[in-house]
Amino acid sequence: MGIPLIDKSYYLRGLLILARKGNYISPTQKEFILNAGNRLGFSKDFCEETLESLLYNHCLCDDPVKFESDTVAKSFIADGIKLACLGSKISQSELNWLKRSSKLNNIAKEWFDKQLKQFELVQNSSVSAQLTLHSLL
Repeated sequence: MGIPLIDKSYYLRGLLILARKGNYISPTQKEFILNAGNRLGFSKDFCEETLESLLYNHCLCDDPVKFESDTVAKSFIADGIKLACLGSKISQSELNWLKRSSKLNNIAKEWFDKQLKQFELVQNSSVSAQLTLHSLL
């Protein structure tokens, strides 16, 4: 499946916003974002520089992201849940932002809750998180 360029940009932007919501970006979260950026076609240097300045970058708007593709939106929400849980327990600000993004993309609350519960089970079993994005590319 080809992902529209605008959705690729929103995907990376959304992961960056979400990572910033936790006020700390763990090495595992950085790796997750770099992997996503690479898969989406962004240069490693660009992604690394963006991550370095992320916590104090006031130019990055915190608005939820709206995707053109429903499939990409669902992939993003699944990956966003994984990213938020990788740092530690998902924070309320991360959860609220993901819920707002999910609602903006007309994703059913039941589907969102199922994804959240699924990843909590995976997280508790110490299985590493693989990008849902891989299935789209």
